[in-house]
Amino acid sequence: MKQVVQNYKSGELAVLDVPVPGCKPGGVLVRTAYSLISTGTELMKVSEAGMSMLGKARSRPDQVAKVMQSVATHGVPATYRKVMGKLDSYTPLGYSLCGVVEQVGAGIDDVKAGDLVACAGNEHALHAELNWVPKNLYAPVPDGLAPRHAAFGTVGSIAMQGVRQGEPQLGEVALVIGLGLIGQLVVQLLAASGVRVVGVDPDPVRCELAERLGAAACGDPASAAVEAAVAELTGGHGVDQVYLAAGGGSNQPVELAARLSRDRGRVVDIGKCRLDLPWNAYYEKELDVRFSRSYGPGRYDPEYELEGRDYPIGYVRWTERRNLACFLDLVARGRVDVEPLVSHVADFDDAVETYQSLKDGELKAVAVLFRYPEQKEEAAQAEPSAVTVPAVKRRSGGVSTPARAAKAPVRLAFVGAGNYATSMLLPHLAGREGVELSTVVTTTALSAANAQRKFGFAEATTDLDTVLGDKSIDAVFVVTRHSSHAELTRRALLAGKAVFVEKPLALTEDELAGVLAAVEESGNDRLQVGFNRRFAPLLREARKRFGARTGPASLRYLVNAGRLQPGSWYLRQGAEGSRFAGEGGHFIDTASWLLEADPESVYAVATSGNEDLQVVLRYPDASTATISYVTTGAPGFPKETLDLVADGKVLRLDDFVRASLFADGGVGRKRWVSSRLPKARDKGQNAELAAFIKAVRTGGPMPVPLESLVATTSATLAVQAGLAGGAPVTLARTR
Repeated sequence: MKQVVQNYKSGELAVLDVPVPGCKPGGVLVRTAYSLISTGTELMKVSEAGMSMLGKARSRPDQVAKVMQSVATHGVPATYRKVMGKLDSYTPLGYSLCGVVEQVGAGIDDVKAGDLVACAGNEHALHAELNWVPKNLYAPVPDGLAPRHAAFGTVGSIAMQGVRQGEPQLGEVALVIGLGLIGQLVVQLLAASGVRVVGVDPDPVRCELAERLGAAACGDPASAAVEAAVAELTGGHGVDQVYLAAGGGSNQPVELAARLSRDRGRVVDIGKCRLDLPWNAYYEKELDVRFSRSYGPGRYDPEYELEGRDYPIGYVRWTERRNLACFLDLVARGRVDVEPLVSHVADFDDAVETYQSLKDGELKAVAVLFRYPEQKEEAAQAEPSAVTVPAVKRRSGGVSTPARAAKAPVRLAFVGAGNYATSMLLPHLAGREGVELSTVVTTTALSAANAQRKFGFAEATTDLDTVLGDKSIDAVFVVTRHSSHAELTRRALLAGKAVFVEKPLALTEDELAGVLAAVEESGNDRLQVGFNRRFAPLLREARKRFGARTGPASLRYLVNAGRLQPGSWYLRQGAEGSRFAGEGGHFIDTASWLLEADPESVYAVATSGNEDLQVVLRYPDASTATISYVTTGAPGFPKETLDLVADGKVLRLDDFVRASLFADGGVGRKRWVSSRLPKARDKGQNAELAAFIKAVRTGGPMPVPLESLVATTSATLAVQAGLAGGAPVTLARTR
């Protein structure tokens, strides 16, 4: 299928061939009839993409701050790869469309194939021939409403949410500053609510349009006509509400809002304009400044948008989806007229030229629609289903698979192509001798296409079943959200593939049992979990210099994890497990590798709210490891510091940048200090991948024994049980 995309680094716009998205449970696959260009939001994004790197940085200071924090944590090279990987990727455009339901996912019963729906969301209602849309981001189109008009549903919801934030009352007077697409819709919604409206815009054509659509008067912000109209309609008191629907860097809108508002009036920001509030003006009138966040309650809540958990109507009357349905109803009943807003309708194949005309100013428009071709015979790909593989006897003791032909490349498939895969794994595999990147599988079409373009995959798809059934693929990398790791690993093992799964292997004991059952059923124990730190060159050199132990050791591992950014999927503990369950295996595996044993018990305590954890591991030879996993530390402090004490020696590792060994034989005597700072924090990903590829190619043992992977996973899971029970948890021996 085709999709409109943009490269944020170069500014390139393209209509790209991408895989058809799969129809996942909880949503529908929609074939687009019309999609709407937001001439404000989208053109701002298009313009930013054309800026220099300095210009991009100036326009997004919030992102610059994140980059600087990443440099402090991961170092310059890793951060550079991550940032450039994001910038030099195709990103989608669009967030408002109307189309026909082509396929219905499990759990959906309010629409059926063939129904017309309006769809919302900058990840789901894209300028693309087909989109997968979750339940709370679509609404059925009322009978008789034209698809081209229903395509306005999302921007209509944005305008409606802004009006709701203003709490208009019958007979009030409102000022709408900015008469672009959102402003024109706000004017109509206010007029339909019994509010008299004065509009402000420097464009006389837009002013005339707003007056035709219900505004009492409109004019240029610098004209005396606007102030005169406000004075006449309000008896000189000023307007009850001001709606800021303008964009740009001028502070004129907020200054005008203060001047024309009545005492204790309401100012609602809907657009993205400069907000340097003049203190005296806003203080003296005690103006109530409010923000309108997109389509309404539910926006940016993954449980609402992605998992379909609605808010009870008794507590949240107007949600994102209910706003969408309400706007469609108003248009269907003629209370809002969107046809006069349509400045241009372009064929979807002409998308690039249309954007360029808008950007260059050749096409002056309030709203532009893309019209899609007639529905084609090509059917959407079916929803993935489980792979059934005949059970075979497990190889006794995990015997290695037969060696491959000496010159045959190892063919890899990636399931998932997010930030970690594209910044930490794929750069080490692309172009590696003896490796062929065969297929990349993602749930979203564009991420697969991006990975194919950047790393040279032969194919990109959203169909996992085809990949698992491809006998020519030797190994599958599972680099998806944590909650899917165990099931995808289980299926890949049953399909006879060697599997590299990023941590964690499992989030529950049942998931871990399912993976082990797949190993037993299939006889396939070719499994590696992404515990990369044991492969870090600096740490391996340090352990070598420490030498063999004669007595028990004490290990202290401080992990200054830091706080997560709001909205991070790591915070979705109900779906993705706790944060420690997701990444704690890294640190337990490192401790066990240094102590050359698997833990036999786990004791865990936490501060209030489980923000900071202390995890104590005990090993068979009486060695102990204490992992302090903290989120409340200073962000400038190194992320990982480790001390190993035994036999009169102390080994210290400072964030994979420097290592020191202190030995008995005199006060302060040092035996070894890492000779120089490495060019980057090398946490072992490259060496780990090399070891895995070698094992797959030669049929030799996996880099880490299965028993050790299971022991580390069990210990990680035991932390949560220990926190709940308040007592040490004894681990079952795996050997």
